[in-house]
Parts: sequence; C-alpha cells; structure tokens
Amino acid sequence: MKKLIAKFIVYTPLVLIGLEILVRTFNLTKDYPIRYVDEMGVEKWLPNQHGVSVTGIRRQNASEFRINNSGFNSYREYTPSKETFEIALVGDSFIEGFHQNYYNSIGKKIENKLNGIQVYEYGYAGYDLADELHLIHQYQEAFNLIDLVFISLEFETDLTRPNYTALEERMKLESPLYKALRQCKLLVYMQTIGILEAPKSLFSKAFSQDRNINIDHPLEKRTHFNLGYFENFKKLVNTYGFDKTRYIFLLDAEITPEAFLKYLRNNQFKYVAFSEILNNSKSSTTLLYDMHWNDHGRELIAKLISFYITENK
Repeated sequence: MKKLIAKFIVYTPLVLIGLEILVRTFNLTKDYPIRYVDEMGVEKWLPNQHGVSVTGIRRQNASEFRINNSGFNSYREYTPSKETFEIALVGDSFIEGFHQNYYNSIGKKIENKLNGIQVYEYGYAGYDLADELHLIHQYQEAFNLIDLVFISLEFETDLTRPNYTALEERMKLESPLYKALRQCKLLVYMQTIGILEAPKSLFSKAFSQDRNINIDHPLEKRTHFNLGYFENFKKLVNTYGFDKTRYIFLLDAEITPEAFLKYLRNNQFKYVAFSEILNNSKSSTTLLYDMHWNDHGRELIAKLISFYITENK
C-alpha cells in the first residue's frame, strides 16, 4: 500500500506536466481577452487585442478574434456619420462572434449582401437587456448617428434584472487569482470541455444558500417569473428610453412567450424573429460541440437581417 501511495505521489505530477505540454503543443485551449469597465461605466473588452477562440474537445472549432478600438470583436472600427448608412448589432456572445473568424462575422456577411452599408457589432458574452440599453444610453451620441439598431433579446435570460450594474461574477475573472489560474493551460482546457462542472456544482450546493423564490407549483413559479420579466422590461425601457423607429429586437419567437410577443406588437416595438428560418434549414445551424450558430446559421441570420433592411430602408 505504501508503494502504491508513493508511486501515486511521484507519477501524478509527471502525468499532469505531460498533459500540460500536450495541451500547449496542440493549442487545445482558447485565448482569454482582458475585460474591463470603461470610463462610461460600460463593461467590454480591452481594446486592441487579438487571439484565437477554441471550441470542442479536440479543437473542433478555432476562430480568430480581434478587439477593435471600441472594445468589441470586429474587423472594422466604428465611425458613424450622417453621410453613411450604418446599422448596429447589439447583443451577447451570439453577436460577439468568437465562434467565427472576425473577418467573416454576421456583420461582414450583411455588408457583403448590402453594398455601401457599414455594420457595427456591439457583442459581449453575457450581455442582457440592461447591459445593452445601458451601452446605447452611455454612447448615445454615436448611436444617434446609426440608422438601425438590432438588439438581441431572449426572454428567459435577458430580463432578469430591472436596472444595470456591472456584474461582479464576470469582473472577478480579471482578478489576480483567476489570471494566475489561466496560466495553467490544462486547467483551462478541463474547464472548457466541462470536466470541472460537476465538482463546481457540488461545491456551490454545499456552500451557497438556496435563494430561489419559494413557489412550489412549476406553473405558478414560471408565471411569477414571467410577470417579473415583463416588469423588468418596462422599467428598463422607461429608464433608458427606446427609439421605436430605429431600434429592432432580434429574438427567437419559438422560445418567447406569446403574451410578450403580443405586448411588443401592441406597443409598436419592432422585432425580427429568426426561429423559422433556422428551423427550416436542412443543414445544421449550430456548432457540433456548442449551441452557438455555425457559419451556415450566421449566414441565415445575416440573410434575414439584410432582407429586413432592404424591405424597410
């Protein structure tokens, strides 16, 4: 037994070192750009960064990202003016596009379809409606020059709070501890492919208090949250204002409550629903190891937005 323990103590570090070398040699992990909160109180990426985002156990998807001067992933800089026609895409990781080469993003695809139009992509992983409207409000001078603004909206995840604050759980990823942990590529790889999710879940359950609202019946619980999301939506729109002539929601109608869609229609909020065009596709629209849109899915989204612009320009 002692020999077994001794061998375990000796060989475990050697195995871990070997795996670390293997992960680094084959570039199995993604690069982490630095995030920060700018002088306007907007959380985004530190400008002028480059890297590669990796998805999948065996580097099934690897794509380049480029953070521009505005702090967002894009091949172009943002210079809106009255003389040119521009649109903005504001949203979370689906708009951010780390799963696609930055020079082949949704915005670039739209530009290829509509000559003479510039597309500015304000995408950041984790953005909800509070983040999005806060961003637009803080940079109102620039957004006033943009002709159409498409705002990503998912009912179940983007309306959970009625006001904006920079989220500590995201910003803590820039703490010295997390930066040091990211130097271990094996640890990053294990986290990326989900090996650490089970231990993290057990740890969270053991040391966190149950903060869920005590509603026993699932339907009652869902109804309660839906009403709360409605109120959050109304407060955010009232707080930041909403230009119904230029702002358009981009949403999945299939997972959005019909009551909310009806509310949008009755109150003259415009939206573009993408569920039908994705569901009707004969080819897969998402990545194999990730539910984000693949190149085909992004092509369909670009086609849908381009059609809307053509019909309404």
